[in-house]
Amino acid sequence: MVTATASVPTADRSSSSSSKTPSQALTVAITGASGLVGQALTRSLVAGGHKVVPLVRGVARPGQASWDPARGIVDESALAGTDAIVHLAGENIAEGRWTSAKKRRIYDSRVTGTQKLCESLARMAHPPKTLVCASAIGYYGHAGDSVVAEDSASGKGFLADVCVAWERATKPAEEAGIRVVQLRIGIVLSRAGGALRKMLLPFQLGAGGVVGHGAQYWSWVSLPDLVGMFEHALVCEQLHGPVNAVAPEAVTNREFTKTLGRVLHRPTIFPMPAFAARLALGEMADALLMASTRVAPVRLRETGYSFKHPELEGALRAVLAK
Repeated sequence: MVTATASVPTADRSSSSSSKTPSQALTVAITGASGLVGQALTRSLVAGGHKVVPLVRGVARPGQASWDPARGIVDESALAGTDAIVHLAGENIAEGRWTSAKKRRIYDSRVTGTQKLCESLARMAHPPKTLVCASAIGYYGHAGDSVVAEDSASGKGFLADVCVAWERATKPAEEAGIRVVQLRIGIVLSRAGGALRKMLLPFQLGAGGVVGHGAQYWSWVSLPDLVGMFEHALVCEQLHGPVNAVAPEAVTNREFTKTLGRVLHRPTIFPMPAFAARLALGEMADALLMASTRVAPVRLRETGYSFKHPELEGALRAVLAK
């Protein structure tokens, strides 16, 4: 069990002082705790005086809890007294081409895994009060130049279908009286992993450029802000249902490209035509690179979340230490 000895402010908090802070330490179980977001969130929670219980597949070590998402088995005794669950686990959508087998793993790991977890939580005599479940802005599909908020309709395509079913899979927990928040996460900016890490090498070599026509909107969030959003969702009882976890201003791919080049002091003169992106990545190119999704974080603003990195250049300089 990862724990700190006192409830103190986090040393490197991901949100500013306007985010709500609990008056006492929380016990938070996390699936996907070994991933990029899970590790950062664990560090922040522990630094803030909270206790983290990683949910792991297979045999759990002391301080961990075991779960089998395929069979819907959770070690309920290890979760006794847990205040909240953060559910991050799922197949990486950006690794490997979207073959039929890959798409099935993506769907099952998110939809089936989430439903089995929520059914297990619902069966507990004393379930946690809060479930914060990852989702994605892929929910909106290709939305063009339109600004989409949490109450906007879902889009079309594989990712949109997965996100709709993923969020619906939390219903057993909601029906059991658990406060459920689904964070629809945008492009995560971190040097340690995710989309930005994959972009760095070609940009550093001066081979970066716009993707396709470059007019498609990318909605992004810095990793420190994303951690802050999870923490905010854990303690802000006004939040429930879908919440857009993105920075306040989406940018076009062209603007993102030029800004990253400026921060890295590298030219951005080598575009990737749409056909080349599709040739290299297949269906994934349209869903992750060519889709235009201009997302507004309405619910975060309404509940007083204060962004650490509201502007792209500042966010890039912070996560790249430039």
